[in-house]
Amino acid sequence: MTTVLRDTPQSIADPIIELIAQGLGKHPAAHLWRKLVAVDLSFYKSFISEEIRDEGRAQGAVRRAAEDVLDILEVRGIDIPDAVRERVTDCDDLEILRQWHRRAVTAPTAAEIFEDE
Repeated sequence: MTTVLRDTPQSIADPIIELIAQGLGKHPAAHLWRKLVAVDLSFYKSFISEEIRDEGRAQGAVRRAAEDVLDILEVRGIDIPDAVRERVTDCDDLEILRQWHRRAVTAPTAAEIFEDE
């Protein structure tokens, strides 16, 4: 299907992409379709392809924020216990990671970035 859609005008392909995504619903094939659309049809500007790109950007921002918190602690020479490292890398809330980032600049220990929680 993605091969056919590659040579189809965007005005026709976009609704087809959306209908297939909606039709698949929560079935396992829906996940595969989203990957195919994101990779094979990345030049399309359909709703689902934009949604997939946004999700990827958000996940990347969270991952970078977690890495930044740990980097600050490492540069400061602060020991990072496995429990702290795991809590930081498992966090998916960008605002919380931003708070921990600010605290990592001055916290005397890695665990103290979690104060007031």
